[in-house]
Amino acid sequence: MTMKYTPEHEWLQLEDQEAAVVGITLHAQDALGDVVFVDLPEVGRSYARGEVAGVVESVKAAADVYMPIAGEVTEVNEDLRADPSLANTDPLGKGWFFKILIKDMAEFDVLMDEPDYQKFVKDNT
Repeated sequence: MTMKYTPEHEWLQLEDQEAAVVGITLHAQDALGDVVFVDLPEVGRSYARGEVAGVVESVKAAADVYMPIAGEVTEVNEDLRADPSLANTDPLGKGWFFKILIKDMAEFDVLMDEPDYQKFVKDNT
């Protein structure tokens, strides 16, 4: 599966040519600390790239979760809503935030791949 990253520390993993899963990166969950609450977007709502689609709150801070690319939310992770600590224990797996129907694949193509994201994190911490 192809995974890409944003400068705001979200990840996006393709499920197929039209759908993707969105979550926060290891770096983001590490910076936040223990996640205690998530506000997930509304299923069926469309968002523009960069628009705030949710909020994650930890014992340290609250942070917006941005839409990595334009799309429509098709599903939210109810397990994460019930147990926000999944964002810490498995941020790249069971701690996913929501799924989207991709509006424009060209936006996906400009996101960072793993090596570029790791360099970005290193250069900006």
